[in-house]
Amino acid sequence: MKNYWLVKSEPDSYSWDDLVAEGKTSWTGVRNFTARNNLRSMHVGDEVLFYHSVTDKAVVGIAKVVRAAYPDPTAKEGDWSAVDLAPIKRLRNPVTLDQIKTKRSLRNISLVRQSRLSVHALAAAEFREIVRL
Repeated sequence: MKNYWLVKSEPDSYSWDDLVAEGKTSWTGVRNFTARNNLRSMHVGDEVLFYHSVTDKAVVGIAKVVRAAYPDPTAKEGDWSAVDLAPIKRLRNPVTLDQIKTKRSLRNISLVRQSRLSVHALAAAEFREIVRL
């Protein structure tokens, strides 16, 4: 069964355009236990919304998981995980956080409730609703 996710990145550090240019990336550096557990729940083929945080505050593309969780090679200590992501497509129109907050069906997603979390689980209907926007 396919699962759906949202990952956040500051575009000045790693942007959607960087992912497209590289064709694939290791999603490393996550140091929050909830986000780490979300990474560990990802499976190959799961779809992922790519969100630019801080400056844009918008979903800008759709990616997919191409390698399930493995030990994060950037972790100097602790039990941290990474996954590999590849781009599927850029959204024609970015979906802003403000747009998401105005939809009653999306008001309680973790992106709104736990804004500092970097990896969010989404229900299939939530994923589709954001893409529709």
